[in-house]
Formats: sequence, structure tokens, C-alpha cells
Amino acid sequence: MIISKQNSTHYQWGNHCDAWTLLQSENVIIKEEKMPPNTEEQFHYHNETAQFFYVLDGKASFYIANDIIYVSKNEGINIPVKVVHKISNETSADLRFLVISFPGNSDDRVNSDKKQSKV
Repeated sequence: MIISKQNSTHYQWGNHCDAWTLLQSENVIIKEEKMPPNTEEQFHYHNETAQFFYVLDGKASFYIANDIIYVSKNEGINIPVKVVHKISNETSADLRFLVISFPGNSDDRVNSDKKQSKV
């Protein structure tokens, strides 16, 4: 079966951000997401889930511990388990990216106000 945004589950989060769940199993969750200009998510971490982000269009700002890491189109970043992080679009263009979460535990997100690298 061909998988696309047109036949995938869509939802909105944050301030008009979009997500499409392209694949979800107990082993992996793959989503395509779009963040409008000047949007961000809340700091959070995952107790059991690592994530890999791959930028399709735009430039992402990742806040990890006391660092800001910029990831551009055709680049990716791995976020290990229990690392507090958030993604932000600080540009004037849409940000599109894939996020691959492994294992596929959709209930493994803990919101945090903390900015340290490990909980």
C-alpha cells in the first residue's frame, strides 16, 4: 500500500502545527510534521523512546540542554531517550520534517519546564 499524507491520520498541535502519522507500530512511529513560522513545542522528554528528526524543508532550531542546534534541509538529528528537548521554527518560512520515534510508544511523552539534557 502506498502511504501519503492524503491517506494518513492528520492532527493539529500547538499553534497551527500539522502532523500526519505515516506509520505506527509497536516498533516505530513515523510522522511528517509542518510548523508555521515562529512556532515551537514545549520542552519534553521520553522515558523509553528515542527520536530521529529529518528536515525536508526549512531550518529547525533544537533546544537541547543549554545548546541550540540548527538543522537545515536534508540534515537530521538524533534525540536519545530521556533527553529534554524541543523543536522550534524561528524562520519566516514553513518547516517540514520527518520524526521517527522508536520504539513506537505514543504515550511516552513527559512535558517539562526543565532544560537539562537528562532527567
